[in-house]
Amino acid sequence: MYARLAAYWLLVLLLSGSLRPACAQTAPPLNLNLPPQQTPTVPDSSRARTSADSGRLAVPRPAPGRPLPVRRPRTLILQTEAADQPLLRHYRVKTSLADSLTVLREVRELVLALQGESYLTASADEMRWRHDTVRVQLYVGEKFRWARLRNGNLGDGLLTRAGYREKLYRGQPFQPQEWSRLQERILGEAENQGFPFAIVRLDSAQLRGADIEGRVLLERGPLIVFDSLQIVGSTKVRKRFLTKYLQLFPEQSFSQQRVEEAARRLRQLPYLQLKAEPEVRFAKGRARVYLLLEDRTANQFDAIVGILPNPTPGIGQKRVQVTGDVTIALRNIKGGGKGLGLQWRKVDLNSQQLDAQYTHPTFFGTPLELGGSFNLYRQSDPVNAFQTLRPRLQLTYPTARAGRVSFFTEWRSSRLLAVDSQATALPANLDTRFTSYGLDYTWTTLDDAYFPRQGILANGQASVGSKIISRNSQLKAELYQDLPLRTTQVSASTRLERYTRIGRGGVLLTRLRGEALFNRRLFLNDLFRVGGLATLRGFNELNFYASQYAVGTAEFRQFTGPDAYVFAFVDQGYLRQDILTQVGENSPTGVGAGLSFRTGAGQFQFVYALGRDNQQKLALNSGKIHFGITSRF
Repeated sequence: MYARLAAYWLLVLLLSGSLRPACAQTAPPLNLNLPPQQTPTVPDSSRARTSADSGRLAVPRPAPGRPLPVRRPRTLILQTEAADQPLLRHYRVKTSLADSLTVLREVRELVLALQGESYLTASADEMRWRHDTVRVQLYVGEKFRWARLRNGNLGDGLLTRAGYREKLYRGQPFQPQEWSRLQERILGEAENQGFPFAIVRLDSAQLRGADIEGRVLLERGPLIVFDSLQIVGSTKVRKRFLTKYLQLFPEQSFSQQRVEEAARRLRQLPYLQLKAEPEVRFAKGRARVYLLLEDRTANQFDAIVGILPNPTPGIGQKRVQVTGDVTIALRNIKGGGKGLGLQWRKVDLNSQQLDAQYTHPTFFGTPLELGGSFNLYRQSDPVNAFQTLRPRLQLTYPTARAGRVSFFTEWRSSRLLAVDSQATALPANLDTRFTSYGLDYTWTTLDDAYFPRQGILANGQASVGSKIISRNSQLKAELYQDLPLRTTQVSASTRLERYTRIGRGGVLLTRLRGEALFNRRLFLNDLFRVGGLATLRGFNELNFYASQYAVGTAEFRQFTGPDAYVFAFVDQGYLRQDILTQVGENSPTGVGAGLSFRTGAGQFQFVYALGRDNQQKLALNSGKIHFGITSRF
């Protein structure tokens, strides 16, 4: 009777949110739910004592000439009813412990574990110390269970989203942790619907034997709406843009989830730095969100120009050729989040490449981002001269937790610039047109967009479309007789990166990236270009043609400053070329080291690498030097 009465009062305190330790049933009482306030008096010669005259902790000293006493372990013996002994075997209680304090902790953890498993009246009623043995009188008690947990005034939709099912609370063990988690889920749903001051409680609680019955009630409190965003800090970003990007509109019902997502979405912007978590202040039924932001130097300008002699100029070529790499990238134009990029590259005498890109976030006030890109590649080699155009239109939905999802369409056309009209076989390049539709997905947890120390970056892309081979009037018509002019082509690519901290200032980068084309008839101007600083170090820029390739990288970076580090790496690639005129495989390897540091002109990177493949051996005289400088403003 007394045990049930104590359990009832414990249940009332528990369900009202003020859980207190269970009362012991025999003297002397022992509170095991809280840390012991005073060590019990036990025959322990190693226990410290307090000096009365000094008030300081006095450490006992052995008598002169006598060795220190050997500390012997304490033996714990649990005394309980015979029916409860099989239950205690599942908890694997230690019976040999180092000292008396460890014994107290072991008993306390056992009592808490029993109460967490629905034995609410479990307690250690008495502890007897004799020499090195501790005898504990343990009371387990009855296992409490839900008789029924009914819905009080909550809507069915809210309870469903919170994970409530009435059958889960009928005849099931009563677990305080599960009841707490249900309250947290209900409160989470309420604060995302405009009620951040809601309270959940159990009404009409009844205890019938070991059965618990009650109703869930929600006191919603006042309805709170968003007021406005307040930007604190030196930034040129516009409040109007951030309101649309974060989807935090005035007069909209308050949502704690949107506030938390705002922090994650702000960290995805390369031109902004979130200095602290968003702060929310409530007043007069409104919530005002404060953002502490600072601009980052994200605009980029690089220009490297070189002059190479051409000892054997061809028709239309000059004796001096200009090569170079010019990149300009503007981000957050006029504080509206828009971006514009342009890059021109000419890495050798016979090829050049032009890329342009534009992004427009919060398209028509929605969280969608509209983007477009254009790529032109021109190769003027006398044997393989062609030009490829590749415009692309993309619509992106950025999310705070699930990454960025993009849908795109791409048009690709390639035409020959030089044709041998007397050819008796199809050349390595042909005139083609390819229209594709695809999906792109990016997910990242990197702690920094420019110099990450830890985190993961994952990107995947796939597209499918129809490829059409156009007849070239300068080639003989019979060369196209056995060639299917319309086929289905599939393209896929992936990029996986992981950054792991190692020691002080050390970071290990592991990366896997690759692309693949699948078509029955591929030609040289359809293939990917691989090699150089961006893909496979130790080889010339865009040195390889591949229909499928994969490159694995292991790179260790030792940071000497916030944006300065030295590194060593290994790049291992697998390339496959499967075209109508040639089939082959290659496994190039690149090894090397380098450094990266910030100068007055920008971020400078220097890499020395050695490469080995089927036609090149690993030798110092074939080493490659890659360098570049990135200027941000």
